[in-house]
Amino acid sequence: MTDETTTSATTPDTSAGAAAQPPAVVRVDAEHSYDVVIGKQLLGELPRLLGADVKKVLVVHTEAMEASAAVVREDLLAQGYEALLAVIPDAEGAKSVDVVAFCWQVLGQSDFTRSDAIVSLGGGATTDVAGFIAATWLRGIAVVHIPTTLLAMVDAAVGGKTGINTAEGKNLVGAFHSPVGVLCDLVALETLPKWDFVAGLGEIIKTGFIADPVILDLVEANAEALGSWPASIDDHLWGVVRELVERSVAVKARVVSQDLKEASLREILNYGHTLAHAIEQVERFAWRHGAAVSVGMVFAAELARLAGRLDDEVVDRHRSILASVGLPLTYRGDRWEQLLAVMRRDKKSRGDLLRFVVLEDIGKVGRLEGPDPTLLAAAYAEISADAPTSRAVSL
Repeated sequence: MTDETTTSATTPDTSAGAAAQPPAVVRVDAEHSYDVVIGKQLLGELPRLLGADVKKVLVVHTEAMEASAAVVREDLLAQGYEALLAVIPDAEGAKSVDVVAFCWQVLGQSDFTRSDAIVSLGGGATTDVAGFIAATWLRGIAVVHIPTTLLAMVDAAVGGKTGINTAEGKNLVGAFHSPVGVLCDLVALETLPKWDFVAGLGEIIKTGFIADPVILDLVEANAEALGSWPASIDDHLWGVVRELVERSVAVKARVVSQDLKEASLREILNYGHTLAHAIEQVERFAWRHGAAVSVGMVFAAELARLAGRLDDEVVDRHRSILASVGLPLTYRGDRWEQLLAVMRRDKKSRGDLLRFVVLEDIGKVGRLEGPDPTLLAAAYAEISADAPTSRAVSL
């Protein structure tokens, strides 16, 4: 991966004045170009991202975001838009065909046309389902994402993947539909519970391992404060968090700009996700995504080590950096057969061939196809435990 599609994000100052910096803008070049704006107090950027032609806006949000959604709606009304609200369930419960059908009904009854738009306000699940609604209404209308969790800022809101779940698996129904803009307002993180924040670090650390080792250095240097969020918030930590978000988004922007529809390069963003999605499915989504990804990365690292493709030092670094912020490293040893069955249905598999994204070194990503079953079992034995090891796993 080269820096030819490098975004306009700048490295923030982590001094006392960092929180007052003007917003950073990361440019994503997909089927159309769009900005990811990172900073504080960003609502004034929304009309620019929506564009001049939009007349009606549906703000899709959860009940927990009701007060914030009302503020967004009032601001849109003041800007001359016709703005409506649609309340959906929280977390993975939102990602169902019934919720999508409800929102389609709202759009139809409100006469939304192709020149109108959707705004998502919430975490990753809200972003996924709102993006899917936008992708499918009239074969595609504009959507702006306003992610309110760390995980959503660095993962779901950027890249154009949308999706809902079925009984058979996570995100099996979806579409590629890039937003027209993303507002990562860091103010939303001030009230984010500790374990939601820590789970978001799982995806950030992933981008460090696959593409940007500076991310790993930043996390390691500030692990105690990051793992104590929000009690540890000060100007220095705000600067660190902002840089982590910018760097993580920039990694995803570069990858997506080169491979929107996951033909090849974009698969590297799935590092740790094959086992992670299986854990989420088996646990009926009671595990946070970032916590499952943490375990999935340790599994993938152990698998690569056993296959002779990754040295012990990098595997050990996986364990130390993830544990340092409170993320789990293990999963129940009695669930292997169940997990294996779910992984075979994963959309990254090809027929009966299991495929894993693995590291050969930090920033050097490869793929392991059809590994021997004994190798898989041996790697799983390295992460097996009697019970989860961190509160970060649960809702």
